[in-house]
Amino acid sequence: MKKPMFLILLLCLVINCKSKNEGEATEKKLPRIAIAGIGIESSTFSPAQTHEEAFHARIGDSIFGRYPFFEEGTAIRNRADWVPTLLGKSLPGGIVTREAYESMVAKTLKMLKENGPYDGLFFDIHGAMSVVGLEDAEGDLIQRIRDVIGTDALISTSMDLHGNVSKRLAEHSDLITCYRMAPHEDALESKARAITNMLDRLENGKGKPNFKAWVPVPILLPGEKTSTRIAPGKGLYAQIPSVENQEGVIDAAIWIGYAWADEPRNHAVVMVTGDDKEQVIAGAEKLANAFWKVRHDFEFVAPVATLEESLQMALAHKESPFIISDMGDNPTAGGAGDVSWTLQQLLARPEFKSENSPSLIYASIPGPELIEEALKSGIGKKVKGMVGAQVDNRFAPPIALEGTITAIKEGDRDAEVEVVVQVGSIHVIVTKKRKPYHQESDFTDLNLKPRETDIVVVKIGYLVPELYDMRKGWIMALTPGGVDQDLERLGYKNIKRPMFPLDIAMEDPDLSARLLRASDAVD
Repeated sequence: MKKPMFLILLLCLVINCKSKNEGEATEKKLPRIAIAGIGIESSTFSPAQTHEEAFHARIGDSIFGRYPFFEEGTAIRNRADWVPTLLGKSLPGGIVTREAYESMVAKTLKMLKENGPYDGLFFDIHGAMSVVGLEDAEGDLIQRIRDVIGTDALISTSMDLHGNVSKRLAEHSDLITCYRMAPHEDALESKARAITNMLDRLENGKGKPNFKAWVPVPILLPGEKTSTRIAPGKGLYAQIPSVENQEGVIDAAIWIGYAWADEPRNHAVVMVTGDDKEQVIAGAEKLANAFWKVRHDFEFVAPVATLEESLQMALAHKESPFIISDMGDNPTAGGAGDVSWTLQQLLARPEFKSENSPSLIYASIPGPELIEEALKSGIGKKVKGMVGAQVDNRFAPPIALEGTITAIKEGDRDAEVEVVVQVGSIHVIVTKKRKPYHQESDFTDLNLKPRETDIVVVKIGYLVPELYDMRKGWIMALTPGGVDQDLERLGYKNIKRPMFPLDIAMEDPDLSARLLRASDAVD
């Protein structure tokens, strides 16, 4: 009795082992996909330059921490064997030094060489990076990546809608998409779409799309006129699903482009990718013509005025806070962030001389010298030091700021050190390095109460969601700086002309779709 039972158990064990081994042998092999990207929006009209440390580059597995959809156990994480290399993302700023760019590119290419081969690459960029000595930085970067990983690998490019899609970037990309909302509340959703499109094409064996339609649209507008919160931007972007959802289409995208760089690639673009030639072409031309048709309808997302007019409105307003966008030096559009002109005007006004005057927060101005003195003195003490105009002094000189320290905060990722200095009824946020102020916590962490403050002046263009929801009144001030909203004053020399609205009476352009070469056919 025992012997037959032993044989049965042994037979079952052999069968189970065989089944397990056969299952492992037939288990689908996961695609091997690299992750890389360098992202910044850089103004060539600002005297500032951006160095490597501004990118806070992540290397290897630390990259996963930037994306919730890459957490352990998520569907996207489980669908591929991911090889993260280098991902550098900087605040918008001035042109990137060649040394910084070459250093990050060298690190990226080295890691790609060491860890290949790949089935695909997730290329996460902004699309508006300018580099000293280059006309098309992202085009240069993707071509150098192709030289390493080859043309068989599928590259899926994810971009900001304020990026620029040169023909070179479009040809070397197999799949490409961009955000569909401004402000960019769909940024993570768009990145996930870029990845999912690539995974789907790798898993179903279809690989590169048969067709990529590219339509350059000679329009160059600032983001503050093209927000998708209002018409016509809202209606224009609402047309994308009607193209994308057609059989034979993978993705459809509209790029507004980046207005504050002077390069031939700076203009709007429409792209559609897919396998149905007729649908791809028709979809691209539909969106391009829709964009051109509404070109005259784009207006600022909020009322605009001079600083003087803005302050008069703010002082007369009865509810708090009234927010003034100090647009010309907006660091999130590429401004140097240290133009002192607006602060100079505010400090000179009699309305804010007394502590009992209307309260005002100014965010913000870099002042390393004052920061150093404030750290020595401490909260509650008087401090004096120079602030602003160390980078961009074209409109006003550095300011000798003197007041009482009401808050000190160290350790911020961008500012490093923040100090609040009270001068009369104005609370000036001084930073060691420039920083945008977008969240309520940016203020409350400094013991400021923006909701209870009469006027909040912040270096920004259109308001991001938290500030937008907080506002009781809002005006966008036409102030000077490297991202001046008056494009006529910038003095373009290298963009392709004619260009709307700089050439307002230009003839209708050729908006027929250009079918681009597949990446494995590029010279």
